[in-house]
Amino acid sequence: MSVDCWQEIINDYEKLFENNEGCDVIIYAGENGNIEELHAHSIILRVRSQYFHAALSNEWAKKKDGKFILEKPNVSSNILKIILRYIYCGKIDLTILKGPDLFSLLMAVDELNIQSLILRIEEHLIKYQHEFLKQNPMKILETIYQNESFISLLDWFFNKICENFVSSDKFVTIKPHLLEFLLKRDDLYLEEIDIWNNLMRWASAQHPTIPKDITKWSSEEVTVMERTLNRYIPLIRFYHISSKDLYDRVYPLKELLPKDLINDLFTFSNEKTNISKQLLRRSRYDSVIIEFRHFALFSSWIDKNSNYYSRKIPYSFNLLYRASRDGDTIKKFHERTDNKGASIVIAKIKNTNQIIGGYSPFDWSGFALWKSTTDSFIFSFKDYNNIDTGKIGRVTNRKYAIYGHNNCGPVFGVNNNVSCDIMVRSNGKWTSEPHAYPDIGIPTNYEVENYEVFRVCYKGFN
Repeated sequence: MSVDCWQEIINDYEKLFENNEGCDVIIYAGENGNIEELHAHSIILRVRSQYFHAALSNEWAKKKDGKFILEKPNVSSNILKIILRYIYCGKIDLTILKGPDLFSLLMAVDELNIQSLILRIEEHLIKYQHEFLKQNPMKILETIYQNESFISLLDWFFNKICENFVSSDKFVTIKPHLLEFLLKRDDLYLEEIDIWNNLMRWASAQHPTIPKDITKWSSEEVTVMERTLNRYIPLIRFYHISSKDLYDRVYPLKELLPKDLINDLFTFSNEKTNISKQLLRRSRYDSVIIEFRHFALFSSWIDKNSNYYSRKIPYSFNLLYRASRDGDTIKKFHERTDNKGASIVIAKIKNTNQIIGGYSPFDWSGFALWKSTTDSFIFSFKDYNNIDTGKIGRVTNRKYAIYGHNNCGPVFGVNNNVSCDIMVRSNGKWTSEPHAYPDIGIPTNYEVENYEVFRVCYKGFN
């Protein structure tokens, strides 16, 4: 008879953490007058954290009197104690922390490469500390700028507070590197003319002595403003501004723009020539395979709701991986999708109009790990141009819904010694055979031109 004693083991490890018996690691946390000496066991740190495994290696480690010595001046002792307790016994109580401390914890677990905690902390911030987030858009933006792997925060910012932030008084205080980061993004979901107007508002705020009325600018003031805007002008997607707004809002400021751009915009504005020069329209859905209507349909399938025509899609779809962009390898797939939460896989079959894929409420990490759910599904569109050709196959054998294996790509369904319902083998070959899902017309063996994986995140956190 098998007996589970996990709780007893967890309690013993927690006691070990608290009494410091047999510790061979000393960590100095904090800096200046707030340094505290913490103690730990190297074997536990090595097993539970890749960061500590490397830090306690012979190449890195500093020793004194037979003990490893580590210094973490940028992590407070209180935050490090929380992390160490989690490492020892898997316990963490996020409810006792307010917004600033949660942010500090998020940055610390990222530095220490504790991936399993990042998503939990992000979602706790979004669900329970959203007022703090709304009041600190600059802090979120700086955090995203430093580490774009904080996908939930990125989604929250661009879906919930970005528009209000750009039009707020706080926007004019944004630092140049963050402004450039914003303007480069395809998911800055604002009308291009509004982006231009707010850029000019920001530039004006940097030089409060220069008159608001451009007709009153001296040649020196024109030069100052031109230099201020020089790095940002190429990031504005002028070709997606209407002719009326170009003449009303942009043309009066023509002295600030390159002459060849002026010629293209205003001499040929009606024809919109030289399209090769323009940046792509900013879009919520960064796919080279499908369009908005497909994402709307996927949302209805995830919600089990027949109405997919609403433009208010309740989910964000954030591109994690694209084979043609990131490299069509199993390793790259897992680097981009492991520990990232729910996702949808979309693949186009070579030399056809057929696209296939599936939705998993789990991430793709694991080693020969079956993941049970009733929420997953696979799909096929015989002709992706005709959305009515779409078929969905919901899981019929929940025990074998999703398969995580670091030597395979995305795998849906059980393998009965032949193939899974959708499987990307270790050699990169795609195969399909119905087992845990209905037969929806996916070929047995096929080549894929390209495939994408999008993280699926519910936007109704507030």
